[in-house]
Amino acid sequence: MEESPFKGKTGPKRVINAFFYSVDGLKAALQHEDAFRQEMLLALVLIPLALYLEPSAIGRVLMIAAVLLVLIVELLNSAVEAAVDRISFEHHHLIKRAKDMGSAAVLVSLLNVVVTWGLILLG
Repeated sequence: MEESPFKGKTGPKRVINAFFYSVDGLKAALQHEDAFRQEMLLALVLIPLALYLEPSAIGRVLMIAAVLLVLIVELLNSAVEAAVDRISFEHHHLIKRAKDMGSAAVLVSLLNVVVTWGLILLG
């Protein structure tokens, strides 16, 4: 199997390139993914709110981490969807399963926000 020509690169140039690839990924998600934009807006509201509401440092960390996890899972879900769509637009039960599972992962991460915030603020 052929490997990517980018595999095995090391050193500072690789780290710098990886940073810019990540920035490109965030830009692509903001430009092309409605769900990511909505979740980013949610994060822009909830993260400052967590800093304001919760007096405990650990509570703040947990509340913010739960919100950031949603963004991470959405990025991974969008990556899976883009890769699958690159392969085929054909209706196939495995493609549906992959997309549904990615969507379920986002739902679970959103439920995690609700549970985490609820336990910290009400507990």
